[in-house]
Amino acid sequence: MSTHFSGEGNIGSAPEFHEYPNGNEEPRRVLRLNVYFDNPVPTRDGGYEDRGGFWRPIDWWHRDAEHFATLFQKGMRIVVHGREERDDWTDDDNNPRTTYRINARSVGMLPYRIETMTLTRKQQDPEQPAEPGESKESKRTKAK
Repeated sequence: MSTHFSGEGNIGSAPEFHEYPNGNEEPRRVLRLNVYFDNPVPTRDGGYEDRGGFWRPIDWWHRDAEHFATLFQKGMRIVVHGREERDDWTDDDNNPRTTYRINARSVGMLPYRIETMTLTRKQQDPEQPAEPGESKESKRTKAK
């Protein structure tokens, strides 16, 4: 059983990156996050009061999961879109347990609690055109 989920929350622990073999294909990569989704309600003094939040484990299957594991940090505010799925399991004492996990479709950083951020242009493959519609020949001509 799953249901659509969308929410903002804070990362509660260091992100975990895992890679799993996938036969002859590229390995499957997952970024695991533990996120607290709060329920901030405005107060009369201009602040906010948390009225009942909840923790959820997040699984984000993405080919660049290793890269995102270095960007996301404990305490960072993020927005998550995906599916909430029920996960039934048994603990060490043979007690039945249920966890609701979010299988994320997208995870985005929000600008709260970030001190600084530096953006750099991604290194371009020399065989690819620099701009849409530009051929390798015109790129070489420009370089001369």
